[in-house]
Amino acid sequence: MTTPSDTQSLILSRAATRPGNLALPLPEGLVGAAAKMVVGKMIARGWLEEVEANLRRSEPMWRETGDGHGTTLIATEAGLEAIGIEPLAASAVASARKVKPKPVQMPDDTDAAKPVAIRAGTKQAQIIAMLQRPDGATVAEMVEATGWLAHTVRGCISGALKKKLGLPIAAEKVEGRGTVYRLPS
Repeated sequence: MTTPSDTQSLILSRAATRPGNLALPLPEGLVGAAAKMVVGKMIARGWLEEVEANLRRSEPMWRETGDGHGTTLIATEAGLEAIGIEPLAASAVASARKVKPKPVQMPDDTDAAKPVAIRAGTKQAQIIAMLQRPDGATVAEMVEATGWLAHTVRGCISGALKKKLGLPIAAEKVEGRGTVYRLPS
């Protein structure tokens, strides 16, 4: 597997920390033909993907398409894996990015999922890994693993995972364990 250059690693690591894994803006000084060459190679390797820019959210544009729209660049699952982000966290980000918006949307609808980068080794990544286990996880188990308080774990599940990432988390009462949360596979 090809390893990213220093410039490519910088672009991908910055994208991993931005909402929606946006790769723009590029590092300072990377402009013109050099920027096109670096980005072109990253797209060819599958590390970056060119998608339509959401101008309502003021996403930076990579290029104009000529019909009043523009495109932006996002880091792909392969790009995140190339810089060492765990496949588990990268797949959660990728699945959140693929969430389809509701068929009928009003122009001011803000309910669409807003994919957010998940860095490897974070407590949020730990919780996602626990939820992906076949037996799921209880709030008490997640509190023990992360060191957070129970209300913080519940807030992470409802706010960060369900609302921001759009992950379909299921909850069910299990005798002897209490409420068990799971991410359907």
